[in-house]
Amino acid sequence: MTDYTALAERYIAAWNERDPEARAKAVAALWTEDGGYIDPLATVTGHEGVAAVIAGAQDMFPGFVFTLGGAVDGHHDTARFTWHLGPEGAAEPVVIGFDVVAIAEDGRIGNVYGFLDKVPA
Repeated sequence: MTDYTALAERYIAAWNERDPEARAKAVAALWTEDGGYIDPLATVTGHEGVAAVIAGAQDMFPGFVFTLGGAVDGHHDTARFTWHLGPEGAAEPVVIGFDVVAIAEDGRIGNVYGFLDKVPA
């Protein structure tokens, strides 16, 4: 049985990891080698691609942090959750997204399908 909340928390922690080496390790631990990430702004496959997208988001929003935006829901090999991005402790997030995660047989992420619900102009 998959602990969907623990997986989502590890996922959010990877998006918050600022150290490139630690981020690469977190991505490798979370995603399968051929795993991917797809959202309206990016489509990548593999650990290096996923780590690069995370680094790009951090560059676009320096000092911001990702947090879970509510409860994590899941069944079988799929989880879904809302996330927020904004300055730490901010009352309102600057960006809100919704991710659907396909979980591989080994418990790692196979693919993430991301949606952006709120983005700055």
